[in-house]
Amino acid sequence: AKGVHWVKPELVGEVAFTGWTRDGLLRHPSFKGLREDKPPRQIQREKPMSTSTLASSSSSSAASNSASSDEIAGIKLTHPDRVLYPDQGITKRELARYYEQIADWIMPHIEGRPLTLVRCPEGHRKQCFYQRHTRESLDPAIRPIRVKERGSVVSYVSVDSPSGLVALVQMGVLELHTWGSRKERIEQPDRLVFDLDPGASVSWKDLKEAAQTLRSWLADLDLGAFVKTTGGKGLHVVVPITPKQDWNFAKEFSKALAQRIVRSAPDQYTATMAKTKRRGKIFIDYLRNARTASAVCAYSTRARSGAPVSIPLDWDELTHDLRSHFTIRNVPARLAHRPADPWEDYESARAPISRAMMKRLQL
Repeated sequence: AKGVHWVKPELVGEVAFTGWTRDGLLRHPSFKGLREDKPPRQIQREKPMSTSTLASSSSSSAASNSASSDEIAGIKLTHPDRVLYPDQGITKRELARYYEQIADWIMPHIEGRPLTLVRCPEGHRKQCFYQRHTRESLDPAIRPIRVKERGSVVSYVSVDSPSGLVALVQMGVLELHTWGSRKERIEQPDRLVFDLDPGASVSWKDLKEAAQTLRSWLADLDLGAFVKTTGGKGLHVVVPITPKQDWNFAKEFSKALAQRIVRSAPDQYTATMAKTKRRGKIFIDYLRNARTASAVCAYSTRARSGAPVSIPLDWDELTHDLRSHFTIRNVPARLAHRPADPWEDYESARAPISRAMMKRLQL
């Protein structure tokens, strides 16, 4: 048509309109803005269906679909239509489908690690509680990991399969937090996590620069650094390490690095947990590296409105503030269309931390 300028379908726009013309054009269209929560490949024109056709097709398929939709990854869901995220209408079934879809991506980050769970059986707006230890009544797909704790041995929750993930959804789990070590070497952590927690007045630009600063310090120590959103207001910088040192050393090492960065820019950063010390600054939380401490797992949902997800990023993606962008409804499409894992070099970057590094940080 004359005057039409064709563009590639790379963005999704929301348009209000009163109807369609016979030629397939919109009547009285009004542009409302961009929709970053929907990938372009999922958008297509919806065609109306008559109520009689809908009723006929619904009744004939309801019985057969009911049983299959209530069993996901071999786990039978009870109350699959229970709404866990009211603002979006996300049900237990939809959450289970999410984990089934992204199982190949999350399993390398969660398999073999003791877990701390946030359970919200009635949804994130209702009562939620933490759980670490297993009970005999849990599904067999949930594996126990035996851990020494305060003079006794306790069983921590763990999963090693998509069935295990869905079994946790059946329990009403909305957050998966992992230890920094695996069951084979439970006393030697294989990663460090630095949680960058910005104060209320801290801008995205400052938070992004903090992550890049931490990355530079780690590079000077010949350590790799990988970044992900937390599903909240902060960022996680994750460091794969060789599991040789114990928990005490890992904690002291991460503390020394956090304090060294604070000394370089005390007006921007703090390593003190006290709220009064964090106003207008970025709290570099190194306490995630203590024994029994945990951090939200990559690709885990959060018990917050919107069903946000903690998602690994490429460093160049920090040009945009993506902290609240990723949810269970757009992450599967992101993973399906990505050419590569943004953390594909994670294992090859694994390196030991040493006392020589510690001395350099304490100078």
